[in-house]
Parts: sequence; C-alpha cells; structure tokens
Amino acid sequence: MRTPPLASGPEGPAALRPLLATVLDALDAGARARGGPLPAGGPVAVAARVRAAVGEVLPQRGDPAALHTLVRVLAEGSADPAHPLCAAHLHCPPLAVAAAADLAASVLNPSLDSWDQAPAASELEALVTRALAAEAGLADALVTTGGTESNHLALLLARERLGAGLRLVCGANAHHSLPRAAWLLGLPEPVVVPAPAGTLDPVALDEALTRLPGPLLVAATAGTTDAGLIDPLPDIAARCSAHGARLHIDAAYGGGLLFSDRHRARLTGLDAADTLTLDLHKLGWQPAAAGLLAVRDTDDLTALNQRADYLNADDDTEAGLPDLLGRSLRTTRRPDILKTAVTLATLGRTGLGALVDEVCARAQDLAALVAADPALELYDTPTLSTVLFRPAAADDETVARTRRRLLTEGRVVLGRARLDGRLWLKTTLLNPRTRPDDLAALLELVEGNTPA
Repeated sequence: MRTPPLASGPEGPAALRPLLATVLDALDAGARARGGPLPAGGPVAVAARVRAAVGEVLPQRGDPAALHTLVRVLAEGSADPAHPLCAAHLHCPPLAVAAAADLAASVLNPSLDSWDQAPAASELEALVTRALAAEAGLADALVTTGGTESNHLALLLARERLGAGLRLVCGANAHHSLPRAAWLLGLPEPVVVPAPAGTLDPVALDEALTRLPGPLLVAATAGTTDAGLIDPLPDIAARCSAHGARLHIDAAYGGGLLFSDRHRARLTGLDAADTLTLDLHKLGWQPAAAGLLAVRDTDDLTALNQRADYLNADDDTEAGLPDLLGRSLRTTRRPDILKTAVTLATLGRTGLGALVDEVCARAQDLAALVAADPALELYDTPTLSTVLFRPAAADDETVARTRRRLLTEGRVVLGRARLDGRLWLKTTLLNPRTRPDDLAALLELVEGNTPA
C-alpha cells in the first residue's frame, strides 16, 4: 500500500492543493443543501443524515471520496455563523485570513511545549501575548482554549498566590465556569453577590468584603453571556483595593471593545485587574480556540513552572533554550496565536475596531426595531452586541416553543436567557455583514411563528 501523502514537507503543498479544492467544493455543496442558518428537521433528521454519510466508521478498506462526503455532511448539518439569521450565541463567523492562517498552523503542527518543536511559533506567541496584555494595561498573557480555561487558570494562580483558603466572590451574573473552577480546585463554596440589574452590585460587594475573612478573589464581568452587560469596573476595583481583595475580570465577550476607539471607554477600570480573561473567538472573529489570560504580575506565572527533562532540562535552559512548559496547564499546544497574529497585522486596530463598531451598531438597529413594534417587548438598550426581546403577549412557554419551532425548521437560530424571572429570546450579533433588512426579516419570522 502506498503511503498517504503528508501535509508538510517538500510534497505537502502539492498534496494539499487538490484536497483543498475538494474541501471547498464540499463546503459549498453542504451550504447549498442546508439552504439556511441551521439544518432543517431537528436532531433526529440531522443524526440520520450523518449516520448515512458515515456508514461504517472504520471500514476494512478506505474510501477516497470520504473527505468530500464527510465535509459536505458536516457543512449541511452545521449552524452557519455567517448567516444573518444565525444569531444565538457568542459564535462568530471567522475571518477568511484567520482560517487560512489556521491551516498553516495545522500543516506545520508545532507544539508549544518545547522550543525545539516550535522555534518561530514560541517567539511569535511571546510577542503577540505581551502586546495584547499591554493593550489591556497588564504585563503578560497566556494562550488558552477560551474563557472557561482562562477563568479556571485565574483561580488557580490566585490560589497558589494567596493559599488554599482563598474564597471566590462573584456576581449572580458571573459565567458558570467560575464557580465550576472553584469546585474543581477544591476551594470553599463561592459567595454570590446580587446582580439586580444584570450587573454586580458594588454596595452588596462592599458588604460581602467587609464581613468575609480573607483571602478573597473578586470576579467581575465585562460582557455577560445573557445580556452583554458590563459590571461597574472602576467601582468594583475601588472596593477590592479598599479591602485588599484580588480582582479577576472576565472580559471574554467585552474585551474586544479594546480595539474600538468608539467603545473602548466602556472598559474603563479593566487595567485594575490582577488577572483578565480575553477571548478572540468572540469579538475578534477568530476560529476557535483563541483565548488568553492576561496577568498584572508575571511572578504569578511561576506557579505553573514544571520540569520534564525531555522538554526543559536545566542545562538546556541555562544554555539559552526558552522554557515553554510553564506557559500553560497543557503540554501539547498548537500555535493558535498564528491566526491572531495574522489578523492583527492584516486588519490593524482600525480594521478590527470597525468590525466591533459594526456589530454594536447592528444591535442598536435591532433594539430600535423591537422598540418600535408593539407586538414585541425589548429587555433593554444593548451594551454590546446582544439584544433580548420577546413577543409582548406571549408567556414563557410560548416563547420557548417559538424558538424551538424556528430551530427545528432551520429558519432562525435564536438563543434564550432568563432575566428578571422571565424568558427572553436572545440575539448575539457577531456578523459584521448583517444588514438592517436581515434584522427586520428575523423579527418577522419570530412574529409569524409565535402561536396566538
């Protein structure tokens, strides 16, 4: 049997070119077969199509057409974040230049656990992570798989710095990964502070910090997943400083405002964080994964130091080979920073800022359309690119059934959020090509499919 071609090496480009054409053709065929933002028919229909396409998972003899077959069925059965009616989640349509760069990362396949596996990638990562940390007013950053890993890492660094008695204090609006991280790390039960308007209440935080023994880690949020709200960061930072509490800010969603001259001021107070979660596969238009954890004090990172003779032997480090093992909780790590570096260099601050401004403007447009329609109810003026609304006369059960009907028919992808004791339809607008006419069409479909 002839050895299959490799993606790298001298023959790699020639082997990849026809395969790339096959993939692009299959992506196009799958998208045309889907015909909308989501495959029609619901879970049973999608599962049947996938099973039929896959057939035997490990056949005795391979099928040369498998690449086209499986990419096509995946494309047909995917939610398309580039479709203007796919607006449920923090699920961005990735930039073409970022996806192209990600192909290079896959082909070269460096692993950032030792310098000899990733000489150029390790230097690129150091340059880009420090630059992004500086953009937020901090000293350095580690690459993560996203907000969940960053939040977990933030709690780990705080525990190692302050001791196992560390207690997390977070708002009722905090991301679920924060209390989960406390549980995983064996920390005491987190103290949850009220967030009556969807943001952490500084007065209630001050009361909690006054009565609780230290050490304490306060977690604030810059961009909640439910409504895209930003906690009052300067006030929270002042309370933390007054009580000697450490501050972590989860800006996985809202951190992208750093690129926008128009919206950056909403993140005032971000530079007070001891640790900061950023996530560029949200308002950064990167293929997942593209998370970061930025730190104020690089001494915090010494907690991650590890020795493995085959990766970072003492004599190699003393001889000048960079030690990469302490840059992550993971060992094998792909160079996810490449796509981000290419995006930053290609678009610059102006280009990225324009994308941020565009999606925030579309959220304002959608909110205005909802507010002008007596058949719909708007939750509030959007802060970022998330808009919550609901049919005005519908109860929660009807709202839920309307959303599921549109999902099952493959016509509109809407999220859901429960705030103020009521269920809301959620749109998270991350597609900068969405136009006001698309938003009007979305609302028409909601109204036309809401049971009387």
